[in-house]
Amino acid sequence: MNAASSQSKSLLPRDPGGTGAGIAMSLGVHALLLAALAGVVQWRTQTPSVAAAELWSSVPEVAAAPPAPAPAPAPAPAPVPAPAPPPPPPAVATPKPPDIAVEQAARQRAERERQERQERELREQRERQERQEREQRERRERQERERAAAQERQQAEATMRAREEQLRRITQAAGTSGTTPTGTAARDAAPSANYVGRLAALIRSNSVFTGEVSGNPAAEVEVRTAAGGAILSRRLVKSSGNAAWDDAVLRAIDRTGKLPPDTDGRVPAALIIAFRPKE
Repeated sequence: MNAASSQSKSLLPRDPGGTGAGIAMSLGVHALLLAALAGVVQWRTQTPSVAAAELWSSVPEVAAAPPAPAPAPAPAPAPVPAPAPPPPPPAVATPKPPDIAVEQAARQRAERERQERQERELREQRERQERQEREQRERRERQERERAAAQERQQAEATMRAREEQLRRITQAAGTSGTTPTGTAARDAAPSANYVGRLAALIRSNSVFTGEVSGNPAAEVEVRTAAGGAILSRRLVKSSGNAAWDDAVLRAIDRTGKLPPDTDGRVPAALIIAFRPKE
């Protein structure tokens, strides 16, 4: 019971007025600390005196050794190349806003190309139509020439048949009258030198030929006449190699119809005449 009461009393706060012992102990400790400091630190109140002295030596002077040559400067280190800067990053193309002027120029160019294409198509169509019309016109002209040539050929054949019939009647009449062949022999005599050339020029003046002939080939025709010079028949002996020129010569002989007499007043019964397109 006493122990428990004493322990509880020790935990209670002390009564005021019990601090004298603590203050005395604190003052004693401070006094000891001040005495220790005074013994360690010595205070100087006087300035110390300074003395100067010169030293002389009798040892002979020795020339000073020449200074050692300065060492050769070390070679400068080779400069280290600076590292190359890294390549710049690739530029990223930023989409540009549409340009109104560029779009307008593109539209104008497309419109101009469309117009040019339409004009070209119209021009080609017009040329094609003109070519077709020209071919049709040439076809009609060729058909007309062929038809005219056929008509002339038919007329020439009819004329030749009529002349052959006339020659047959004349021959029959001469046979019945007892005519001797003396007159025919006289007519078969050789013509004069330029007679055949005059006949060729006369017949060529009646020819109608619009074609072209390569070179100057000759078409030789045998012409038979009556006593008065009327042409009874004609026969192509040698072709010129151009059928159009040969036909034109035969038609010209049919148009002539009658040959003029030679210088002696006679007309040969048969003779061969050469016709050239460039004479």
